[in-house]
Amino acid sequence: MQPKSNIVHLPVYQPGKPIEDVKRELGLSEVIKLASNENPNGCSEKAKAAIIESVSNTHIYPDGASVELTAVLAERLGVQPNQIIFGAGSSDIILMTARAFLAPGDETIMADETFSQYKHNAEVENARIVEVPLRDGRHDLPAMLAKVTPRTKVLWVCNPNNPTGTIVSHEELSAFLKSVPTHVLVVLDEAYGEFVNDESYSNGVSMLNEHHNLLVLRTFSKIYGLASLRIGYGVGHPDVVRFINQVREPFNTSRAAQAAAKASLEDDGFLQTCRENNLAGIRYLQAQFDEMGLVHFPAFGNFIMVDVKRPSPEVFDALLRRGIIVRARWTYYPNHIRVSVGTQAENEKFISALGQVLQEVTV
Repeated sequence: MQPKSNIVHLPVYQPGKPIEDVKRELGLSEVIKLASNENPNGCSEKAKAAIIESVSNTHIYPDGASVELTAVLAERLGVQPNQIIFGAGSSDIILMTARAFLAPGDETIMADETFSQYKHNAEVENARIVEVPLRDGRHDLPAMLAKVTPRTKVLWVCNPNNPTGTIVSHEELSAFLKSVPTHVLVVLDEAYGEFVNDESYSNGVSMLNEHHNLLVLRTFSKIYGLASLRIGYGVGHPDVVRFINQVREPFNTSRAAQAAAKASLEDDGFLQTCRENNLAGIRYLQAQFDEMGLVHFPAFGNFIMVDVKRPSPEVFDALLRRGIIVRARWTYYPNHIRVSVGTQAENEKFISALGQVLQEVTV
């Protein structure tokens, strides 16, 4: 058997190392995972109750169109139900978008250090990848615009950007969208948008009426704390959503996920607590990095990317031996690690361990 020739070289996505594996491999009793940008607060109690209630119907297929959840979300966002599509996490929407809009030889534009699944799914479709270097860790929108050609089909903007955590402002994004040709679909990934505490930040959904070639991605995996249930969504013009729906697998979100997401939308108090806790964690980690003389990118999500002035794989391994899991091995930032915001106790243990590691791993 032979697979498609264009996929044989593709790497398999590597998630953050599981806690259980680290405990077993290193004989540790306590491991702190700060690698996957998960919510240390868990999920809403309302979501937990909805999950439990859904268990009695596990023998029945979920609503393939997510009708109830769509109605609630549409009202919340101020859009029509036919502008929303759900997937098994926003990564599923990325996969479907690439499948729906990219054919072999089409061009797609993205930053050179951003969420890996844009490139991965474009490569699966045998599209031509055009990568534009970040500028100070931020998307260089004018440079991306300059790369657009008649063959360009999809352009990806991660805001806040993963892994650097930086943002582009509403003003920058608005000017950019006005200049992008209408034949190009702009995918604006706002997976971490709910964490942003900056007045300049854009709200992609508010731009949909003006820009029909815009698709906004969001997820329930991050601030809502439903990562294991795999549910995210896209919002766009009805035609764009219809095209993506045509390649969507049936029943691609579970009954429990839909119920938990719907309940989560009814618990604004939980979201506010998560925002406040995250902001406190960001400020703590930034202050500690500053005190240690480590340069870091401005952090607008629930993670920080910091220059540890040493090869990141060595720092990663040394932290791992101390029971701390972070992310490392970035192509264009070889001395940076990305650390998720944990609880205050977890953040303090990470900083203590990092201080020891920086003494151990020489420059």
